[in-house]
Amino acid sequence: MKYLAALLSILIVFNKAWGQGAVPDYFLDGKTVVLISSSPLAFPNMEWHQIAEIIHPAIVSVGGDPVAYYELEDVALSEEVQTGYANAFNKRLIQSIVIVTRKSNGQVAFHISPFSKNKNIVASSGVWGITAASLDEMVGNLQTIGQNVKTRNFLVLEVPEFPNSEGAIQGSRRFINRNPLNLDVFKLGIPLSGASGDIGLLASYRYDLLGKSEQVILAEQQAERSGIEQIFESHYPYQFEFLTNPRGDAELIRDRIQFILVKLEGKEGDLMTSLGFPVEKPEEKTRIVVKYYIRLIIRDELYTGPVWDADPDWRKALAAFLENLKIK
Repeated sequence: MKYLAALLSILIVFNKAWGQGAVPDYFLDGKTVVLISSSPLAFPNMEWHQIAEIIHPAIVSVGGDPVAYYELEDVALSEEVQTGYANAFNKRLIQSIVIVTRKSNGQVAFHISPFSKNKNIVASSGVWGITAASLDEMVGNLQTIGQNVKTRNFLVLEVPEFPNSEGAIQGSRRFINRNPLNLDVFKLGIPLSGASGDIGLLASYRYDLLGKSEQVILAEQQAERSGIEQIFESHYPYQFEFLTNPRGDAELIRDRIQFILVKLEGKEGDLMTSLGFPVEKPEEKTRIVVKYYIRLIIRDELYTGPVWDADPDWRKALAAFLENLKIK
């Protein structure tokens, strides 16, 4: 429920922001990182780099100092990857995060959040946002707002910069492409959506997730638990336990839960690269897929399994992953 409350607080600020007019003060005095999520179904089709080129002058005009652009899906790939990016952002003294979301109908949402200074990347409150029917309309709206803005950011970049993916490189070093031992001895914890606290908040800005209602999220959680139970009964012979609220590692170990099932969702090529699987032309593997892995809490080791078993349907991905746990 913590995730739902945070998401609803975003939506409340989002609905009120246009009437307030002014951008938040923290945005006007410090460096900003811009994250872009764009639906491949939107017309006209645009790569995220193209959106960055178009939106950059508008962000500058509204008082920002955007020093780096990334695709949101790359940053929100996993908790480990977000940690790597957060460390990089802290070194660059980033103050705020801008998120540009272009949905499949062409609608564009623009959010400004304080940088959380940790792996969550964005804050659960204090987020400012507006929406527009198109990218061109968004640019016009930002330029209009900028006419009344007094910024303290000077000597800003004239063109967007696209740094290397520090977080993805750091995150990929921690994954082990084999199965864990002793699954028959200790319980496997299964977090349901919303049980991971604020770490999943960044992904909620993704083009296919932004704007979902509380009712939809609750219905998906219920369907998820029902579906997971059926799959585990068919494919997993050992003990498992659902986690409906955040728990610390010490508490989990005390309850004899030494393994955690982790669900990743992102572009297939990015996931394969990050998790250490061989892949040719990852930039061409753009479909959104689900991949599961297991975290061994006591040693903080991440086991992806020996074969690539991701799928756009999480049910197929989970069933395949559990079956592949039988591989010696």
